[in-house]
Amino acid sequence: MGVEWVLVCHGLVTALVVVSFLCGRWPIFEGTFIQRIHYFLTFGFYDYFLRFVGAVFGAKGADAVLSVENFCCDRPNPLLQIIYLAIIGSTYYFVVKSCFAYIPGYYLGDFHRYTSFLAVAVGILLFLLTSFSDPGTVKAQNVSHYLSAYPYDNIIYEEKECSTCKILKPARSKHCSICDRCVARFDHHCGWMNNCIGEKNTRYFMAFLLWHFLLCMYGTVAIGLVLAGRLKELKVVYILTVYYGVENSFLDLAPHVVQWLLGSYNTQILLVVFLAIVAMLLAGFFGYHAKLCLSNTTTNETYKWQDYMDWQRKLKEAQASAEALKQSINGMTSEKRPVVSKWRSFFRRSPLEDVVVVKNNIYDKGFINNIWEVISPLSTRRTLTQTKLKSS
Repeated sequence: MGVEWVLVCHGLVTALVVVSFLCGRWPIFEGTFIQRIHYFLTFGFYDYFLRFVGAVFGAKGADAVLSVENFCCDRPNPLLQIIYLAIIGSTYYFVVKSCFAYIPGYYLGDFHRYTSFLAVAVGILLFLLTSFSDPGTVKAQNVSHYLSAYPYDNIIYEEKECSTCKILKPARSKHCSICDRCVARFDHHCGWMNNCIGEKNTRYFMAFLLWHFLLCMYGTVAIGLVLAGRLKELKVVYILTVYYGVENSFLDLAPHVVQWLLGSYNTQILLVVFLAIVAMLLAGFFGYHAKLCLSNTTTNETYKWQDYMDWQRKLKEAQASAEALKQSINGMTSEKRPVVSKWRSFFRRSPLEDVVVVKNNIYDKGFINNIWEVISPLSTRRTLTQTKLKSS
């Protein structure tokens, strides 16, 4: 029973860490230990570690840690790429070592030995495509091309020069401080890819997320079927009911079956839990980016739009407050003022409740055109090149 309890505790701790890290800033967890764990994981641990190093090794030790942080976080480096390859390679290795001995089995055919390898190979190929493809680097030689592809909306994008590259910044572009280049339709810099996600490789990035979600689900279901096949082939349910007198019902059999699986196939159970957790994380990340693609918005633009909407809301609230104050003063100075019921004035809507701020995204052309823009970037389309040649 010792191994079973260790596995249960491991699963609970893993779930707590994942939920705290991803959801600790949600309002529902405000003031709870989930929020405190999130703060510790994202800021507190590193801050305490830096202080500890400074106290033990002095300023030189702290500077060494900061230099490592600069290398890992503030400049291009292949560290996370190596970690990704190590994770996917070691996971597949453990799947082969622990599961291929039971394939073919009761529920799985022999072809899964080859389809699993093919699925992993396609995932690595998408990783390499996203990592080493051009995200849409804006240079002096092609800046006019991107200016034609992405006009300014004069809301969150206006004509301005990049202070680093000394060229006009096309709308929807951003200068990446890590890669030190301007990227068209900039979404974010992905450390796992050691590359920016921009106009030309968003399609590969989305395919990478979707494929790896399906890959994790495939692994979860396949290993589950391996375990189910072992239950069937070894007649575990029959032995429990006939020889041990366990009632033939799910509630009675489940604890005994789980105990047997944890004791006999703990590696496979850990793989199922790991792949299921990663699949859920990838599903959430893919869903978030899919929503952005459907509305033709980037991660970078969500912050710009949020700042703009907040500014517009405050401006309109100030205007509404000023207008309400003006009407109140005019009402006080008028000769005849109608009597207003206290109940009516109590339930009367505040002018601030009528303040509505509309997001006017000119780049949103309908979800079909938005998806097509991700699949076929504007700057690569022949029609845009022909139009540019005619105009010149």
